Amino acid sequence: MTQATKTINTTKFSKLEQGKVTCFFNQTLITDFSANMLSPNYWQQKDAITGSAQGRGTTWFVAYNDNNNIQHDWVLRHYYRGGLMGKINKDSYWFSGLESTRAACEFALLRHMQTLQLPAPEPVAYRVIQHGLSYKADLLSSRIQHAQDLVAVLSEKALAEDVWRRIGATIKRFHHHGIYHHDLNSHNILLDDKEQVFLIDFDRGELRTNPVKTGWKLENMARLQRSFLKELKKLEQFYFTEKNWQALLRGYQG
Repeated sequence: MTQATKTINTTKFSKLEQGKVTCFFNQTLITDFSANMLSPNYWQQKDAITGSAQGRGTTWFVAYNDNNNIQHDWVLRHYYRGGLMGKINKDSYWFSGLESTRAACEFALLRHMQTLQLPAPEPVAYRVIQHGLSYKADLLSSRIQHAQDLVAVLSEKALAEDVWRRIGATIKRFHHHGIYHHDLNSHNILLDDKEQVFLIDFDRGELRTNPVKTGWKLENMARLQRSFLKELKKLEQFYFTEKNWQALLRGYQG
């Protein structure tokens, strides 16, 4: 049994309920958990925010020191709506049970991917706050160290063919295990300083185990290709060619 497997098997999760607030957290990582850890204000007061990124809302990068004074780098994300609906109702969702919330579903999927040792963030905690028949939610997950998304990387340099093949092979690993990524695009694929590949942001992702239905895999790949072409048109410098895409496909099909 590998050390990674041992760590996964000994991980303990706990539930915290305080009135309208329900949290679920990795007790192995956090021994002093509080619901406030799912709020940026908590980390601001501790001067523990190490950075941020802009998307539909602000994603916060935070640092947590455990009882052994070991620093853990995490990502704090609030769930926001996109599209036209997001302009009307930016972050409230219909509540039909805790396990059906966006946060609980993504957390569960991340936990499952950890058992498969897939290169994705580790789940740390989530929070759901009920407001009558609706809810708002937040998620804490591990930060991939020394990594940039493909848009940032390809804006600076071209990638070797073997890296493109490795990107394709990594996506294939997720698909092989039935992991559906709802928004597979060039922003949600990371490369670290050793050019290892990771996938992030599994909001609305699913575990799909029906071997007959494989169309979603082709749709995933088509979406990814469109995202590369979109960045190619938008950015003045973006190192992406049809040859790169074919190398990615070879890695995926290999």
